[in-house]
Amino acid sequence: MSTLFRRVPRLPWRAPGAALTLGGVALPLGVLGALGAEVLEREPFSPELAAMLWLHLHSPAWLVALSQGLHVLGSPLVMWPVLVALPAALWLTRRRPQAVFAGLALWGATGVQWGLKQLFERSRPDLWPRVVPEHGYAFPSGHTTVAAALALVLGVLAWHTPRRWLVVTVGAAYAALMALSRVVLGVHYPSDVLAGILTAMVSVLGLLLLLRPDRAGGR
Repeated sequence: MSTLFRRVPRLPWRAPGAALTLGGVALPLGVLGALGAEVLEREPFSPELAAMLWLHLHSPAWLVALSQGLHVLGSPLVMWPVLVALPAALWLTRRRPQAVFAGLALWGATGVQWGLKQLFERSRPDLWPRVVPEHGYAFPSGHTTVAAALALVLGVLAWHTPRRWLVVTVGAAYAALMALSRVVLGVHYPSDVLAGILTAMVSVLGLLLLLRPDRAGGR
């Protein structure tokens, strides 16, 4: 196992392993747990409802249209082939440790968010008529989890290339827009999309730490 992952990309910044564990995994996990505890009370957060109603009333037509496009882009019909194609492309180009990392991270985050949905069974908001069909549980947001996980994985893979900041910037923007779009469409609470981002962080960065213990100190 250690030999297989010897060439997995180094951690994308020179920080002690303890700092990455705390800021990238432990803290997000703690916040995710706190959100989950609130969700289990089965009562919507009043500030969330007010924020959603304000956003609904002030969202321009172009933002709603963009959100509908992101809804399709982030659907399983589109994203699952991407989650297969990226590891496959890395494998076929002989970047096999990176391929295994990408596959485990992306599908791991997808599996974790699905499991959390079944655990918390949070109903979706129903504040106004939806313009897109959506079913299933709300917490955490699957669209947001996958978008954030993809952004993190691509950022790690590209970190030691000249295009790293472009990849990180585009990835962060994509994940943020995906999160915003879910609230604009009224299919998720803000806490659902925050939980999606946190789930991706814990899944991807936790796996990176697990597979690269020898690089935790930035060596």
